[in-house]
Amino acid sequence: MKDKVRRGGGRNQVKTEAVVVPGGDDAVDVKQDESTSFPVKIQGAGVEPFELQVHGFWHVQDALMTLLSRNEVCPRSSLALTIAGAALDPHADLQSLKGLKAGAVIRLVEEPYTYHSARLHLARVVELLRAPGPQDALREGRSPSILETLTHTQTPEHSLLNGKSLKRSLANAKAESASQDEGPPDYLLPGSSERPLMALMPHSSQPETHSYLKDLALSCWNPPPGHRKLQGDFMYIAVVTAEGRRCDITSCPKGFFLNRSTEDAFDPRPAQSSPVCHCFTDLLCHISPAFKQTFTALKNKTPEQSVEVMPTPYHTLSWLGPSCSSRVHRNTFSRLGVDEHAAAQAPDWNEELQAARDLPQGSLEERLQRDRALLQVNGAFVRTVMQAAETVIDGFVEPVNGNPEDPAFVWGGLFMSQGAMSAALGGERGRRASQRLELKGVQAYSDLEGLQGLHTLPTAIVDYRGVRLSAQGLAPGLESSEQDQEASPASRGLLYGVNAGPQESPHRRQLLSLLAHSAKALSIQRHVVVGPNGHQVPLFTSLDAQGLLGADRRFYLLDVFRTFPADANFCPEEKTEKLTTAEEESSKSSQGEVKEEEEKGCEKEGWPENYKTTSGLPKSFPHRLCRLRPELVQAFIQHKHGRFTQLVREKLDENGGFEECATANDSRATDAIRAACKEVGSISDIIFEMRFNPNVFSPGVCFPPSERAMTDLQERLLQEAAAFIVTHQIPAFLRGCQQSNEAPMEGASLKQALHLKGINLRYLGHVAKAISQSEHKERLRHIMRLVMSEIFIRSSRRVFNNFLQGVDVPSLAAAISHFLGCLLVPHFTPSPVGEETKKKSRRRGRGTGTSENTPWSMLTGAELWNLVCQDAAETYDTSDGLGSGPNHLVEHYGLQKISLLREFCLKTGVQLRLRDYLFDNLNKAPISPDDILNIFPVVKHLHMPIGDASKAHRTAQNFIQKSLLDQAHEKLKEAAYLFGRVCDDLHPEACHCHSLLAKVTYLQGKTAEARSVQLKTVVISERVLGFDHPNTIQQYALLAVYAYAGGETALAQKCLLRARLLMLTVHGEDHPYTATLDSCLGLVLPEDLTGQFLKNALKLNTSFFGPADLHTALSQHLLSQWMCSRSDYRGAMTHEKEALSAFTSLFGEDHPQTRCSKEFLSTITKQAVKVERTLRQAGAECTEQMVECLSPTSDTILEQLVLVTGIRRITKSDRLQEYKQKHLERKLAAARELGIKLPFELPASDVGCGKEAADGGNKAEEKHSGSQQEQREEDGSTQSAGSVLANGHVAEPEKADESRDRKGTGAGQIKSDPQETNGDVDVLASPSALKSPLTWADVVSKPSTGTGSKAANGVDSVAANGAAEESKH
Repeated sequence: MKDKVRRGGGRNQVKTEAVVVPGGDDAVDVKQDESTSFPVKIQGAGVEPFELQVHGFWHVQDALMTLLSRNEVCPRSSLALTIAGAALDPHADLQSLKGLKAGAVIRLVEEPYTYHSARLHLARVVELLRAPGPQDALREGRSPSILETLTHTQTPEHSLLNGKSLKRSLANAKAESASQDEGPPDYLLPGSSERPLMALMPHSSQPETHSYLKDLALSCWNPPPGHRKLQGDFMYIAVVTAEGRRCDITSCPKGFFLNRSTEDAFDPRPAQSSPVCHCFTDLLCHISPAFKQTFTALKNKTPEQSVEVMPTPYHTLSWLGPSCSSRVHRNTFSRLGVDEHAAAQAPDWNEELQAARDLPQGSLEERLQRDRALLQVNGAFVRTVMQAAETVIDGFVEPVNGNPEDPAFVWGGLFMSQGAMSAALGGERGRRASQRLELKGVQAYSDLEGLQGLHTLPTAIVDYRGVRLSAQGLAPGLESSEQDQEASPASRGLLYGVNAGPQESPHRRQLLSLLAHSAKALSIQRHVVVGPNGHQVPLFTSLDAQGLLGADRRFYLLDVFRTFPADANFCPEEKTEKLTTAEEESSKSSQGEVKEEEEKGCEKEGWPENYKTTSGLPKSFPHRLCRLRPELVQAFIQHKHGRFTQLVREKLDENGGFEECATANDSRATDAIRAACKEVGSISDIIFEMRFNPNVFSPGVCFPPSERAMTDLQERLLQEAAAFIVTHQIPAFLRGCQQSNEAPMEGASLKQALHLKGINLRYLGHVAKAISQSEHKERLRHIMRLVMSEIFIRSSRRVFNNFLQGVDVPSLAAAISHFLGCLLVPHFTPSPVGEETKKKSRRRGRGTGTSENTPWSMLTGAELWNLVCQDAAETYDTSDGLGSGPNHLVEHYGLQKISLLREFCLKTGVQLRLRDYLFDNLNKAPISPDDILNIFPVVKHLHMPIGDASKAHRTAQNFIQKSLLDQAHEKLKEAAYLFGRVCDDLHPEACHCHSLLAKVTYLQGKTAEARSVQLKTVVISERVLGFDHPNTIQQYALLAVYAYAGGETALAQKCLLRARLLMLTVHGEDHPYTATLDSCLGLVLPEDLTGQFLKNALKLNTSFFGPADLHTALSQHLLSQWMCSRSDYRGAMTHEKEALSAFTSLFGEDHPQTRCSKEFLSTITKQAVKVERTLRQAGAECTEQMVECLSPTSDTILEQLVLVTGIRRITKSDRLQEYKQKHLERKLAAARELGIKLPFELPASDVGCGKEAADGGNKAEEKHSGSQQEQREEDGSTQSAGSVLANGHVAEPEKADESRDRKGTGAGQIKSDPQETNGDVDVLASPSALKSPLTWADVVSKPSTGTGSKAANGVDSVAANGAAEESKH
């Protein structure tokens, strides 16, 4: 049975099945591998004939690129495709070509080289020969994939379809099961304080790279002289083969040949018996047998997964580098010059991006090509920004302007600058904030759908060596009109903005129409301001924005850093200044009276009562660019809409009710809506519409008197929105963290969770204050720990940025290590650093060591701590929170110094050597200059949407919420296919999609397929998010479940131990998710190691959730189950009683979970009595022989893993099923009144169970028009269905039926929030789990036979059995 199941899975199955994309007239059936794909034969160009699967929607160029990437063709280039001797147009669709069908022969034809294509060919050869070694990813600062080191097997994607790789990994897991019996290392056991970093990067099983050539460089005779250029010589290349032979090779239009030149004599004539080879490697194979042997082995090597070897779109920083900083292998290809030549060609990034945005979007295929082009262009743009930042800040580029305060640079097609510093905006802090907000504004306008005519420049910001640069593509020239010729140079070309002046033209009207549509989408109110010349200017954007028509005839919007409304909590002085400026035309006497009344009224209406006293807001901030997040704006609008609906309902109820007001011909309904609109602050008095003025509370903005009423309303709304953060969003965030075991684990996940609620990071101090004032502050201690860590690290980073400005380049490593020593070691003094650096300098033979007189070397730990505390107090209002030193954070909040070090490195781009660091020695620097391997640029960039794939993903989540698993599975397969088409699955949302696909696939009983999808998910998470990202931790835990379900107990143990190691490093042991990992480890580890993990899980769950929570109850039960297996029935009864008490308080006495807990408690009691009776009768000497242990089966353990990890959850009731029952009852009642007999009846017990529940949809319409056979099958499955319990088994059908009409079922949940790995979405249990006729007591009470759950690989998967049963039918 298991073999059949395993043969059915596979990664390619996700991409090959039919996927339907609904879209009205544009509906497209994406049956890629069935209808639009077909095989063709490839011949010619010196390659062995082979078969290639092509798609009809491909262009000829796509087919050629696919061919060039094949092992049979690579590294050949400059090839063309022909059919029957006719050359193919590279831009033609394959399906439009005559004669191209399945089995057609396509010939590769060698094209002559140009100088450029010859260099590109050499670059391809170098890329192929420069095979990446195991440490190359770390050396380049990229996050590596560690999964391969755990599985110790290569699992090519193409072999997973038939399950061969799964069988190989199963065999490896069985072979290594013996090594797992010795248990995890001590540093992974509960209570250990050791945090070794060396274990994070286990040794890879990949072989070391081969040495193909001793040297490959441009010849000393290069470039060719003039007379040889006229004969076609492009360049001369010098090669030293592995045998030691030196050869000179000529590049020409026909290819490459060996010439007669030596080191001493120039002779460009072809050597005797030297062929002219079109491919450079063919010539190398001809002249070097050793190269031919190693190159043949390279081409015959089994390819890896695409997600493991393909470059990620963006750089994912690894804060740890290789343990050895020196290169193991020589870079024999660096002197060929192909890299430098490619970098010298600067593209026009703006034209590249705008051309990609202007691609057609009529069909699905066109949208996919557009999304892929946008992602590729933006990825290349971001990589260039990283290179430009290093080049500019390292001093290799001269500024193009003469302003030393704001130098501007042009490099690689980029315009880079720091931006002008303005004291009115807050100096350096304001400058950095404006750069960040400009990026957010560009992102907001780029994400607008259906608004193709408004363009923004490609933008990114990069932090490197303490300097922040803003990078943009070079803007096109301005399109001038006749009016522009007479205008001033400052306003020439401007169509929109306060400096544009009054003008009228068709282009301006078109731009205003685009801005009006964008303002509606961004909830921006149209308003009027007073311009510099005193004229009134209507605006759809912020005051600084400028709209212009470029020379490319495109409309551009620039300077959008104030797109979002101001945060009134940090604008205390703007109101008076604004009102005084706006009312200069009024009399001074009336102005004072009106202003006083307005201030009182606004304070009364905008801020809640006692808001200033309780929150300390509004207050000043270090910069004056505090804006609300778009998530907060949307949440506030939803809050206001709920209030609007409530007010309308109340008004209508006061006037006779909704029905009476709606049918009456009077104005009561209209008056109710008008009153509600005025109450909530709608800008319209007839419909609910919320918009915000981004210029309110902005310094230097003048509003005319006609805007006074609307401006007062905007002030009130912005005050309410600002107060909404403190009064609603922060408490809601804390409630969510208190109820979830997947709360944020580190700074990045905390930032993401806060931003999802619309909470800016400047509110971290208020979050800490809310936690300290909460009655549940002990249960929120992990959030408090993260908040204090984030405050500390962010303040330290600002100090670090200023610190680096006074450091010379040769002293960077010593200065960074000194700063980290002062930051993490209390009472750190600078003298050891100077002395140690001098000694090392003398040993290395350098005469100039680091002097102690430099300013950075005189920094002490106390001084640094004072600077950090001062910044934290100014920014987050935490005057006493950080204490007197780093040890205060460790002692009072439980912070780990290794976690602080990781956060600091990720935020600053510092990369450390992989070794174990100790911070307890006060006499020695914990980090030496040699431990600082590199410092990388940290880039914030635009995120390009993947429209169709994201829509399919969201649709699948909606299906899951409705418990429609089959439809969700199809949509998730479609989304996974679309993500693969656009981004090759290397995208965070693709990672979440694959994770959810694996869950749904598993719940459908397809264990092998779920495992293969989850393997891919782990690799994507490691490479795209980070090898130690919280999402990677959760994906490892899910992989462990699917591996255990497939019988791979050893792999499941490795994955869980890996997840626990990452968890301890990233956060520490005191976190709710550690309890989840410990519960899973307690289920899969050998019995002698189980107890300490289960006890630690119970301890953590009790402290975080309390004794009456479901997490705690599950831990109580698991511990009771383990004690039963150890024959400790007294302890088992104690814990099961606690579990029963929790289940009773949560679900009631009639819930199946509660009743099964009673059954298990009764079974334990009977077994204890039996053991006691046996002891009395047989005596103590026969105790070990007579006692039978209650051990859980493999199926029980598997279902418990599913519940603990959140793949499925227990619910008190299913509201969807209750609604369905009420709907069917009403339908039956209506049918009886009309005398209609429906083809189905409503059983009294059919609430959320059976196949109908498993499918999760309302089957009423299907039953009304469906066949009787489907009805009989549904009835049969309903009768045999039960409710999934915490132990993973089902209640007896009779007893389950008794409880359905009382409290609902114990149906499970699956979590599918795209932002987090798991969210809260209801779904029913897997059909395979619902087919067991056994009760919990029946299964658990079986005597232990020695082959139970703790066997290395003897697990019978519930999902596998379920799938096998389905195959019988």
